Amino acid sequence: MKDKVYEFLKTIPYGKVVTYKDIAEYLGNKNLVRVVGNILHNNPKEEEYPCYKVVNSKGGLAKNFAFGGREKQKEKLEREGIGVRNYKVDLEIYRYKGGE
Repeated sequence: MKDKVYEFLKTIPYGKVVTYKDIAEYLGNKNLVRVVGNILHNNPKEEEYPCYKVVNSKGGLAKNFAFGGREKQKEKLEREGIGVRNYKVDLEIYRYKGGE
């Protein structure tokens, strides 16, 4: 399952984000949200697997982003042109739904 999560991260286009639930649904079980979070928190290769592109169901950034906190996550998202306001991303604009 871990490998599927990391491989999914690599499919997220530049300038887009997904939610933990999006990944869980991709895995076939929307109840795996916490499992997905734990997998991402233990990401072995931040540059290869862009976990900074994952936000919560309301577009909120991770308070405990594994690679420098939410300020670092905000910086990385903004570098891709993703608007972040009050540590939230507008999912209507920036959410990636596989197969777009």
